[in-house]
Amino acid sequence: MNKITAAITAVGAYVPDFVLSNEVLEKMVDTNDEWITTRTGIKERRILKEKGKGTSYLAIKAAQNLISRGNINPAEIDLVIMATTTPDLPVAATGVYVATQIGAVNAFAYDLQAACSSFLFGMSNAAAYIESGKYKKILLIGADKMSSIIDYTDRATCIIFGDGAGAVLFEPNNEGLGLQDELLKTDGIGRDYLKIDAGGSLLPASKETVENRQHFVFQDGKTVFKYAVSGMADVSEKIMERNNLRKEDIDWLIAHQANKRIIDATANRIGLDEDKVLVNIHKYGNTTSATLPLLLSDFESKFKKGDKLIFAAFGGGFTWGSIYLKWAYNKQ
Repeated sequence: MNKITAAITAVGAYVPDFVLSNEVLEKMVDTNDEWITTRTGIKERRILKEKGKGTSYLAIKAAQNLISRGNINPAEIDLVIMATTTPDLPVAATGVYVATQIGAVNAFAYDLQAACSSFLFGMSNAAAYIESGKYKKILLIGADKMSSIIDYTDRATCIIFGDGAGAVLFEPNNEGLGLQDELLKTDGIGRDYLKIDAGGSLLPASKETVENRQHFVFQDGKTVFKYAVSGMADVSEKIMERNNLRKEDIDWLIAHQANKRIIDATANRIGLDEDKVLVNIHKYGNTTSATLPLLLSDFESKFKKGDKLIFAAFGGGFTWGSIYLKWAYNKQ
């Protein structure tokens, strides 16, 4: 009997209509298009502007897109994993609401938060459930409304982040395809370098925290950049070594879209040619939990059954890792 592996069998995505371009940001903060593009690779990002709509709206849209594209019956989904760092509410799990709204009436659901590594860690969770044999269809959604926690007077962060969502369906595979190996890491040293100070149990919301703008993302850019470059590159290189993979063996690098220079550094470390490195940061910016599935959705037509993909991500905390996956289908 062949070992059960967890394969991606369908993808979906959603980004809001409103485009926040570098030219618009030039009028909001002291910055310019050349500076942003040179340092980040970002030209524009999507923003969910409608009042009363949060991360769940993005997630539902991405899940519905997957259900439509993959001709999936949502009632057959066993589990919904919601990877997000911007849940709708502090207590009620966003994934539970999303599952109900998309008709996944037989699924249980929960949220997973590991900053920009949330989707990558979610892939590990989904694969473990599939490999256990207990579950057959697992919907993993990565979604974030980053505009809800960004200070648009802070040029260090407002140029980076955008809103969006992506989703994948994991199912059992008996052909040796799907997730092959993972190398996931964390280090609490990152707690002070990428964070939101207020709103948690350490510093609950108050008049003072709001006035001091402590509910927005703070990032020590230089420190985060240094750790991200070394972290993503190291784990990508190590997972290739562990699986006896040469650069010629790899078909695609699916890297977290935080900064074009970080993506390039990771690709250079493992010796990949530029045409094997998938990039859409120029269109969306850093959508946090959504970057990896948005790449899969945007470039789905390029993937062929058996293609070898290396995933890599880095997030606050710090959290980071790499996953080696074999693609399981050809797009019809």
